[in-house]
Amino acid sequence: MRLYLLALNPTDSVTHGFLPAAAALGLTVTVLTDDPDAHRLAYAELADPAAAVEVLGCEVGDFREVIGLISRHHRPAAVFSNSDHLQTQAALAAAYFDLPAKDWRATLRAKNKAELRRHLTSVGLDAVHSVELTPGQDLGSVALPPFPAVLKPREGVASEDVVLVADAAELAARCEEIRYRRPQATLVLEEFLTGGLHTLETLGDGERRLVLGGFRTRLSPPPHFIEEALEFVPAYPSQVLDQVLAQLDALGVGLGACHTEFVLQPDGRARIIEVNYRAIGDQCDLMLAQILQIPYFEHVLRVHLGQPLPADLGAREDLRARNEAVCADRAGVLTAAPGPYDSETGGVRLSYRPLRRIGERHEHYRTNRDYLGVVWAIGPDQAAADRAVAEFIAANRWEITS
Repeated sequence: MRLYLLALNPTDSVTHGFLPAAAALGLTVTVLTDDPDAHRLAYAELADPAAAVEVLGCEVGDFREVIGLISRHHRPAAVFSNSDHLQTQAALAAAYFDLPAKDWRATLRAKNKAELRRHLTSVGLDAVHSVELTPGQDLGSVALPPFPAVLKPREGVASEDVVLVADAAELAARCEEIRYRRPQATLVLEEFLTGGLHTLETLGDGERRLVLGGFRTRLSPPPHFIEEALEFVPAYPSQVLDQVLAQLDALGVGLGACHTEFVLQPDGRARIIEVNYRAIGDQCDLMLAQILQIPYFEHVLRVHLGQPLPADLGAREDLRARNEAVCADRAGVLTAAPGPYDSETGGVRLSYRPLRRIGERHEHYRTNRDYLGVVWAIGPDQAAADRAVAEFIAANRWEITS
């Protein structure tokens, strides 16, 4: 059976999660990507020869090109993507070949932040004051939400160009900055939703949806929204969970993995920030599989093959975890940093993975792209996991030369 996996840039989720899972399931994998050289380089280092994959160049942003290439190649058993940008393309291609597919309308609603707001408002679940700002649009011609407000690209990811603006003058300045980098992008300005940031991780087979827990997220100080650290939350109160799941139902989220970000307000109201209709990233999916002690990536692929989820995943519920990013605080060349590291002491398992090579120069993005590496720990209690991460960070150094 052949799995077609649509991708843009290589990610740890695919390289160390989904590809080994596909090998374990006996799948032949063809990766379709607009950057084949980067993927061939990433996969050349796979430890398991059975996880070797075929990589083909393709305009994966165009579902018509995806369908055409697959039709000329080999019969598919599944068409899958873990990219935010390619969910609709994968859904349309899978449906074309009569394979298990996400509802393309749901993938579009999740990706298009303005459409997500409109849809949730139309079904009466949540009304967030939100407006679209098209290229060249006069800001004086739209009814702006109250300030402070959040400005972000309509189809953005990884906190890129997401910023809190205090007033109309700052809005105009930030719009000009973003337009310089993204001249054709439509932006969204929406009311700032206060409250603690959380995530909900779910997995569905099209008939049933299972809740795998979530993460409590620490953000950088405003005006930017960098996810600095996440603590595992095994379960939310039913009144919180029911609100989030009702909104996912309304959006049409069902098949496969979904990573939902929401704020929990002091009055108990859960309000969605965004829906990422794929597995959580930045090493958290790899960590989640170990927290729950389940073959998470295999389960995700199985549902895209049309196989139902088991009645009980057999997930552990007693472990706690922390995932923390080491972030660059300025532009420059990374001149010193630890390499990959794994240890287990006193029942706490710790892993560190670098995300930037020594010798690389980067700008200061003020987004998740500033991550130098991610360290995470799993242990019997939260304090033990927190302590292990803090000790690792204190014992190592990351140096940037301007």
